[in-house]
Amino acid sequence: MTPEQANKAPAEPTAGATTERVLDHGAAPGPSWVARTLARWKTGRRAVLLRGLRRAAPGLGIAAALMAVTSASWWYSCGWHGCPSPSQLQAWRPSEGGALLARDSGFVSSLTMIKRHNVSLDKVPLHVQQAFIAVEDRRFREHEGIDWRGVARAAVANLRAGGVREGASTITMQLARNVFLGTRAAERSWGRKLLEVRYAGLLERALSKDDILERYLNAIYLGNGVYGVEAASRDLFGKGVRDITLGEAALLAGLPKAPSTYSPRNSRARALARREVVFAVLEETGVVSSSALARARRTPLKFARREYMPSRTMDSWAVEAARGTIDSLRRIGVLPRGIADAELRVWTTIDRRAQVAAERAVAAQAQRIDEERQWGGQSTRGARRTQGALVAIDPVNGAVRAIVGGRAIERKGFNRALKAKRQPGSTFKPFVYAAALQQGFTTATLVEDEPVAVNAGRDVWRPANYGDEYAGRITLREALARSANAATVRVSRDVGVERIAGLAQSQGISSTLPLVPALALGAASVTPLELTASYAPFANGGERVTPMLVTRIENPFGDVLWSAPAATRRRVIAAEDAFLVTSMLQSVVDAGTGRAVRDAGIRGPVAGKTGTTNDGTDVWFVGYTPSLVAGVWFGADEPQPLGWNASGGRLAAPAWARFLRESGFSPEQEAPWRVPAGIESRQVDITTGALASDWCGPARREYFKRGTAPTKSCEQSDYFAMRDMDDWDDRDDEDRRDEDRSHRRELDVEGLTREAIEDALEGILDASQANDKARRAARSMIREIQRAAERSAERASQQAERERQRARAAARDRIR
Repeated sequence: MTPEQANKAPAEPTAGATTERVLDHGAAPGPSWVARTLARWKTGRRAVLLRGLRRAAPGLGIAAALMAVTSASWWYSCGWHGCPSPSQLQAWRPSEGGALLARDSGFVSSLTMIKRHNVSLDKVPLHVQQAFIAVEDRRFREHEGIDWRGVARAAVANLRAGGVREGASTITMQLARNVFLGTRAAERSWGRKLLEVRYAGLLERALSKDDILERYLNAIYLGNGVYGVEAASRDLFGKGVRDITLGEAALLAGLPKAPSTYSPRNSRARALARREVVFAVLEETGVVSSSALARARRTPLKFARREYMPSRTMDSWAVEAARGTIDSLRRIGVLPRGIADAELRVWTTIDRRAQVAAERAVAAQAQRIDEERQWGGQSTRGARRTQGALVAIDPVNGAVRAIVGGRAIERKGFNRALKAKRQPGSTFKPFVYAAALQQGFTTATLVEDEPVAVNAGRDVWRPANYGDEYAGRITLREALARSANAATVRVSRDVGVERIAGLAQSQGISSTLPLVPALALGAASVTPLELTASYAPFANGGERVTPMLVTRIENPFGDVLWSAPAATRRRVIAAEDAFLVTSMLQSVVDAGTGRAVRDAGIRGPVAGKTGTTNDGTDVWFVGYTPSLVAGVWFGADEPQPLGWNASGGRLAAPAWARFLRESGFSPEQEAPWRVPAGIESRQVDITTGALASDWCGPARREYFKRGTAPTKSCEQSDYFAMRDMDDWDDRDDEDRRDEDRSHRRELDVEGLTREAIEDALEGILDASQANDKARRAARSMIREIQRAAERSAERASQQAERERQRARAAARDRIR
């Protein structure tokens, strides 16, 4: 073969020739049919994939863009929760247990107990600041929230160790985690770490380094349930952080890594070992000299025996009342379940001075009642201990100014002002008289105050007056002032129990009221809050209000989570009827069963009603001024008599007066209730209820709805006409006074005069001077016996008057 032939390329053989050569010469076989099929399939699949990719490219691009947008949105919205603004970050401070705020934004109480006491950075010594920075974040002053050198160093150390051995969280990142990611603090994920980075950047831009350090030193957990360097210093060393030494500061700085492990209260040895590590870091970084460290090591550590307990704990009944609103809002989803009470700022309608006055008045009076009961041989332990409740609201809008649920504050305890249902006794009577006024009665309408019997099914109910004292025919005003049971029952029979119950419920009584004759005397069960609120229409001119305590709730950054709707009022009784009831209830305070309020020095426009249940198991006083309605109740959780002479006028009214006197709501500064346009006044004879005359008895200015005033003169009455009869008692006033004195002398026992009784009591008082408790009891007994003597004299005078009235009635019958 020539070179030309050798360089010439051979012709491509056919498939058959190739096969022959392979068979003939034994060469390597070509691809089989299976191989060729597989090759063609792979080539086709790649083509299909390429065609699919070309077709899907736009969709993949859109998906990538959406993912990028979503990631950016997640980042810039702080995990879609919304990032705090710079002003919110600047306003934020570590929580000291949340805050319940009064209507003037003043602090009332913490919502929950947190062992933390915030201090400004200038009160934290420099060596304390340096110790924490050296141990937790050496380049704190240089980086901008993220220490990238620290990140690289931690990554290398963790790679060498084959696991997580070193972290790279800065002080700013730790603060971000504690503040914004508290619920995810234990989570180990890239998502949480990225959010830490995001929040750290926000903090660095909004706050100075000193601001960040101050908040960090107050927020950091340092073991034993204590947060912040100030609380930890008080807990461990019994002194403020301003006074701690270098050695004590080093021990504090070693706690954040593992507070429970290194707390000296758990292990003194581990705490001291950790302190040596901190000493080494301080020496390595040049923060502290070797000589200073040597002195610190030689200085012995003295730990406090008592643990730190903050003074700003829950110290108000208003907290328990407000928590009901908070829990309700959380249950219906208005408040996020993840936000704790300790992170809330709750604005209320509470008046701080009134709240303190209310708590003191209830506690002091309950103690006094128990002392009397103990002197009488009663047990006052456990459920038999005297308890009390007080509610004060603004009658204009229902805003709660003070609320007390017991004689001592009980955390998450039974709030009697809201939950204790007790019989209101005679404090229910104003609803009877209000219903009577609606049915045409007037304040001068005469009603019989004599023993009465009421058929109650198979039984006969015979309600008696207090002390079995009856006044004969008296006006509606006097019947309410005297709290006359018999007269009230007669009025209720004329008005109808259903109408009375309907009126009471329309004014604010939410409890079920039994439709029985005894309802007129308070045979029902109500709470102090609803009873007090139901008096508001009398005070404000006839409009019902809804009690309101919480007005606004904010999170730690000032975001409003909830605000109360505007207060609403609904007319339930006419303004004229409300004014007339108020006028009658003023007589209760001025000259009736509630005169203890005036005796206590309360002046100005005041109206109210006392209440006492059977055997004196519950005593009440509900009173009001033009700007405040307050109800007071005393009783035992296990109902029992509150003493041998328990009554609302003697036991509840003085506590109400003390509260009003100390609360700052002085009625002396208030204008009296305005007389409605539909009211007219007349001078009325108090004995006959007719128009007064110079020839009749004592008179008073009386109010009437227009067109209902009496037109008949007292001189035209049978009572006056009997004066002209031959057997009329025409003795002058001096003769009648002599007769009254003779009646009082008849009441003396075994010749003992009132002066002799008082001399004997003074002797008892002298003999008990050595015992404070006996002296108080003796003085209380003296007061009660003196009051009993006064009541006896009054009863004698009333008995004489009744005898005169019977004589006149007999004479009138003879005339007829």
